[in-house]
Order: sequence, then structure tokens, then C-alpha cells
Amino acid sequence: MKKLLFFAVLFIAIAVQGQVAKQEKDTFRFTTIKENKITPVKNQASSGTCWSFSGIGLYESELLRIGKPEVDLAEMFIVRKSYSDKADRFVRLYGETNFTGGGAFYDVTYVMKNYGILPESELPGLNYGEALHRHAELDALLAAYVKVISQRPNKTISTAWKTGFEGILDAYLGKVPTEFTVAGKKYTPKTYSESLGLNFDDYISLTSFTHHPYYTKFAIEIPDNWRHDESYNLPLDELMQVIDNAIDKGYCVGWASDVSERGFTRNGIAVNPETKKENLPGSDQARWLNLSQRELEDSIYGNLTSPPQKEMLVTPEIRQTAFDNQETTDDHGMLIFGTAVDQNGTKYYLVKNSWGTYSKYKGIWYVSRSFAEYKTIDALVHKDAIPKEIRKKLGIL
Repeated sequence: MKKLLFFAVLFIAIAVQGQVAKQEKDTFRFTTIKENKITPVKNQASSGTCWSFSGIGLYESELLRIGKPEVDLAEMFIVRKSYSDKADRFVRLYGETNFTGGGAFYDVTYVMKNYGILPESELPGLNYGEALHRHAELDALLAAYVKVISQRPNKTISTAWKTGFEGILDAYLGKVPTEFTVAGKKYTPKTYSESLGLNFDDYISLTSFTHHPYYTKFAIEIPDNWRHDESYNLPLDELMQVIDNAIDKGYCVGWASDVSERGFTRNGIAVNPETKKENLPGSDQARWLNLSQRELEDSIYGNLTSPPQKEMLVTPEIRQTAFDNQETTDDHGMLIFGTAVDQNGTKYYLVKNSWGTYSKYKGIWYVSRSFAEYKTIDALVHKDAIPKEIRKKLGIL
């Protein structure tokens, strides 16, 4: 009996060891190479405000980089001021422009430079009975409001419309204080922003597309770039050189990307597996095998808890085609703050997301270099993070 028990225990132990070994073999394993300072992961919840969270995250990390104390800045102040400007533009353009809760990094820079900023405690933006941000009702209400105004039902535009619009923002996000106190000192939003010690003119937006000349500036043609901010256009290898140099020198990078790809998982990994054209949806082989869309995607992406696969070699032409076909879309803003490698030595970027800390890596994503090359829309960096030879080509002093 004891002998049987011994062998039973031994068998279970071997089985458990085998399972553990299999789990270790069949999962991504990362080694951090460089990790710059960031503030804690936040949660945008059910709101289209990633652009504000990631932009604020960049400036919060910049304060840490220059030796300032950690601060928690109010994303909803940026959202609120941007909504006001967006409404004014929408009405002036007869309702013929984009009006949603989306935005771009430049909105954060513009607001902090021109209107200021608040600490999070002064404007949490949760005046509507929710513990987390839920903007569907607010977005729909504001869109309906400005649509009515732009249609001029009285054959003229009322002098009261802006007051009414601000009243909705007051009700949902809270009134903006004209003055507040931090550490015993009184500030306005503008003086508080100035007290942070950041020069917002030092932050440069970069991109890489072939439909505009390299080393020139253009406004990326995406709906959320409603202020028509311009980005410097670099060859792809130089854009990636800037990102790598920034991380190496201690800077973080605001990163706008397409996250609607299957390769961008909801559990902390973003990869860009190599695909064979004959296996893609719509191909002869796909039709012959009678595979569903889901089955085809599974055959391409596999189980992303399995060992890392060979990834796509990204070229400027591949990037451009995906952008032109609207396969690469401006979905999400995040913050690159470090680098890592997987067990095969493949390079990844450490990315701070704004979806809370419920994911496998507590709100941090590991994004492969191939994915970043393929799906980057634009990157926001301090000008000193750009190598001197590239700055010279762009004419940035």
C-alpha cells in the first residue's frame, strides 16, 4: 500500500512538473532592458479619452525625469477644454466636421499651454453618479446639442448656446475652479501649469508615411486630429531610431497606434505575426478550405499564449498600404516607457496603457518592435530625445 502510494505521489509530482515546464515553455517570458519613470496606471474606463490619459501620462513622466515630485494631473480638464473648443469649431464649420470624444496628443499640449491644468483632485470629472468614467451619454448629448445649434433653427445662432454647452459640461464633469490651493499656495489653472516648469514648445510630433515628403510637416489625415496639428515626417527607420534613442536617454514617448488588430491582445501583449498571403481571408486556399473568418485569424495569430512566432518584416510600403486602406486606424494613445526582450531575444517596448490594472501585467503592455513599426500613427517626444543628425534634417534647433 505504501509502495503504491509512493508511486502515485511520484506520478502526480512528475505530471505537475511537466505541466509547469509546459506552461513555462508555452508562454512569453520577458526580460526588461530599460525602464524609465512613469506615474501609476490609470483607467479611462468607458470613455474615448485615451489621448488625454496618454498625453497627461507623458507630461507626468517628464516631470519625474527632470526631478520634480510626482503629480496626478486632471485628464478631464483637458477633455473639457477640448470639447469646448471642438464645439466652437463645429458650429463655425456648419456642422461639417468631426465631433466625438476622441482627440490627439496635441490637444493635451494645446490646453496645458493655453488654458493651464488642474490637479486631479480639483476635477475628477465624475459628477454623474458613476465611480468610473462612462461617457456614452455625455458624448451623445453634446453631439446632439451642437448639431441643433449648427442647423440654426431660429435662422440665427443664439447668444446663449455656449452657456448651455458649458452647463452640460458643468453637470457631468464639474465646474472648473478659477482658483485653488496646492501645498498652501494659490493657483489658477494657468499659473499652476506654468509652475510645473515644462516648455510645451519643446514637444515634437513625429510620423512616417510615404504620401508626403520626408523631412516636412503635415497634418495626419485622421478624424481625431481636428485641430490639424502637424507632425514631422521621417523615414521609418529614423522614426524607430528616435523612439529607441528617447528610451535609452531616459525619455518616455507618447504613442498613438492601431489596437484593433488581433495581434494586440487584451492581456498585455502586442505582436505582428508573419502571414502568408495564400492563407488570408478571401484567398483561393481560404475558400477551398472553407474556413470561417475566425478560423482564418486563429490560423494566422494562433494562441498568443504560445511561444513567440516569427514576425512580419515591415517596410514603408506595407505601412502605407495599411494606412491608405484604412486597415491602420487611429484607435488608441499610450505611453512607451521602456524596452524588453522575450526568450528569443526579440525586442519589445514597455507600454503604459489606460485600461486599469486588471490585465496580466497590471496595465503594462509588451509591444513587439514589428507591431510598433507597422501600426504607429505618430509619436510625441521631447525635442532633446531626437538624435542631433535627425533634428538637423528636420530643421529643429
